[in-house]
Amino acid sequence: MITLHEKTFTCPIDVSLSFINGKWKVLILGHLHRFHQSSFSNLREQMPGISEKMLTQQLKDLEKDQLIVKHVLSAKPYRVEYTLTPLGQSLSPVTAFLSQWGIRYLKDNGIDYLKDQHLYK
Repeated sequence: MITLHEKTFTCPIDVSLSFINGKWKVLILGHLHRFHQSSFSNLREQMPGISEKMLTQQLKDLEKDQLIVKHVLSAKPYRVEYTLTPLGQSLSPVTAFLSQWGIRYLKDNGIDYLKDQHLYK
């Protein structure tokens, strides 16, 4: 067992998964990898099914884990933008791999996402 920051892990994969566990964190990181920066509202639009509360919590967790940084653009109206930190950028090969794997899997099952991705927005 590995103990770090008062948490216990079974192996290095367990450590890695603790940062990106759940459906939404990987999608947020993948979106920021692809577009480099994003507002709260843009992230919400890109992830149908996520509630405002869940998105807020996931963003706070990613900030706490130092994978993203929040930039306040204006106070009134309140506007923020999120970007990857260098630590978050180091996960970009993971999100890129997951995306490519999903594209291959879809193609093997009769869906050409790259050709028809406009249909899936």
